[in-house]
Order: sequence, then C-alpha cells, then structure tokens
Amino acid sequence: MSDVRLRHAIAFEAARLMYSRQESEYFTAKRKAAKRLCRGDVKPNDLPSNAEIRDLIQSFARIHEGESRKDNLKAMRFEALKLMRLLCRFKPRLIGSVMTGHVRKGSDIDLHLFSDFIEPITAVLESEGYTFDVERKQVVKHNEARIFTHIHVFDKFNFELTVYAENQAHYVFKSSITGKAIERASIRELEILLKAEYPEENLDELSLEFESDEIEDPYPFFKLLLTPLEKVKQGAKYHPEGDVLYHSLQVFELAKNSRPYDEEFLLAALLHDVGKGIDPDDHVGSGLDALKGLITPRTEFLIEHHMQAHAYKAGTLGHRSKLRLEQSPDFEDLLLLEELDRGGRVPGAQVGTVEEALAYLQQIALENE
Repeated sequence: MSDVRLRHAIAFEAARLMYSRQESEYFTAKRKAAKRLCRGDVKPNDLPSNAEIRDLIQSFARIHEGESRKDNLKAMRFEALKLMRLLCRFKPRLIGSVMTGHVRKGSDIDLHLFSDFIEPITAVLESEGYTFDVERKQVVKHNEARIFTHIHVFDKFNFELTVYAENQAHYVFKSSITGKAIERASIRELEILLKAEYPEENLDELSLEFESDEIEDPYPFFKLLLTPLEKVKQGAKYHPEGDVLYHSLQVFELAKNSRPYDEEFLLAALLHDVGKGIDPDDHVGSGLDALKGLITPRTEFLIEHHMQAHAYKAGTLGHRSKLRLEQSPDFEDLLLLEELDRGGRVPGAQVGTVEEALAYLQQIALENE
C-alpha cells in the first residue's frame, strides 16, 4: 500500500473509531487504527494529522446526521449562551466543536471557566437545579503531572466545564488539532455570533447586556463581526459591487490610500457597516452596540454619523443636524468617509482579505503606541 493510501486508510479508521465513540482521543485513535491496518511499525509521516481525522469525522456526521446536525448546532449554541450567562462571574468561554461548528451526534458543549475554587460554581449549578458531577483528572505531559478539574453537567445537551485559575483568563490555549490558538467566545462574542449566524431568530432577549464581559483582544472580535457580511447582499441600485464585506474592504482600501496611518479613521472605514450583519433595519445602532468599549470616541462618531453624512451631501439633512455635524472637529473626516463610502462600490475592484486588513491595523496600532 502506498504511503498516501496508508495515511488515508489510517485516518478513515481513526475517524470511524472516534465518530462511533469507541475512542475519544486523536492520539489513541490513530495508533489503534495503525495497529489494525499494519503488521509492523508505522512511520510518523504515515500517521494522519488531527485535522485530517476531524474532517473525516465531519464527513461521517454530514452523511449520517444530515440537516439534524445543523439544527443541533444551533440549539447547542443557544443552550451554551444560557449557561454562560448564568455563570457570567466566572468569565466563561465557549470552545470546542460547538464554537467551531464541528459538532456530531453526542458532542458535549465545552466551556472554560476561571475560578480559584469550584464551590462557587457548583453552588450556582445546584441553586438552578442542574445535575452534575466533578472529575479531577491527572495528565502527564513533558514529564510534568497536572490536575485538571472538570464539571460534567447533564442537561438537554451535556456540558463539560473545565475550571482554571482566575489568573489564567487571558492565557492563550493551543488547539490539539491546528496547533494554533483555540477559537473561543465570551458571552458578548457568542451573542454577536448568534445574531450574525441566525438572523431569522428573534434575539431581542439576547441584547448585549454583559458590558463587563471584556474582550481581551478586539481584532478576532472584529473578524467575527466582519466575516458574516459576505452573506449580506445589497440592492444593485446603490451597491452594484455586491455584498457588504466586499464593499467594506473596498472602503478600507480607499481609506488606506488617503489616511494610511490614521488608525481611528481606518477602523471606521472597515467597520462602518458591521451592523448590517446583526440588524439590517438599524445597522448603525446595532453596529455601535457591538463595538461599544472597543473603539475610540472619534471612530464611534464617524460610524454613528456616516449615514447622516450621505444626507448632508444630498442636501436632505435637517438644519439642526447639519449644524451639529459642522460644529464637530471631525466634520471634514466624516465627509471624507462619506466620499470613500460612495467610492467603494465598484464591481470587480481589487481588495485584500479581512485578515490582511486587520493585520495592517494591528501593525499601525503598534507603531502608534
């Protein structure tokens, strides 16, 4: 058997073992699969990556579970938010398959919590009538033993709550699948994700009320707001270029040419329409709600009044509103943003990616410190 075929066969068998819940760890699944398929030792290069196995598990889920998988993902995310809001004092973060969307039948909802003691957490769960048990597991890695505390909550969907010390809330945890920082969401970030992914739902009760739930790094959050805009189409009469993300990236490119080192202006150019992925009927207000505490007053002013700037240029803005805009020290910048907003509507224009735009902004932020 060729190396490529062997690698794929091992990946397939490991994925089958994990999908059927015979194995729960990638390492043991691929080792068991290799032992079943090969008589001798297997070269490390013949072993598939965790990502290859995960993708095959998802293929099994799509084949065997169909549309019910998407329905479960949606329901699990709402259940996750419900418990996270209940445990808000412990800075909960949603991780794992419910966060990334790689769920399958029997998946848990995985949360990280941060508390030096588990008793306050279990007290909340008991007061709300949840059934749970506590597990302390020793893991040896690099000849160092560590004790991990897990709280298993048994509900409509099962939860695994992993409790870390309070001072680890800002620690960057690495994924065993990608080797990169894990994808995770705070309460506020999950609320935004739900509003963006499920716009058909009435999410009024999921308003952004946890303002104290801080976002440690705003750039992944900006990406979370921007990415869904690719699915938000606009009327061809005013936006012949197409979706909102393409328009936003065009405006950003124009702003970069005009104000290459003006971080606040560039952020306003990139983020001025993020609310269209949350509430198209009030994209300015919903966008500002989502960005509250993450942008400066100047950036906020530019986003808040960019639609009024269009009315100002068209001569349809009321007299008092016109005077208020003209009296602002950022009035000229607002008119420039309005000009770029109209200019960023060209079909086929060359733009960068969201990742490139955010990397540029991060670099400017470092240079401006």
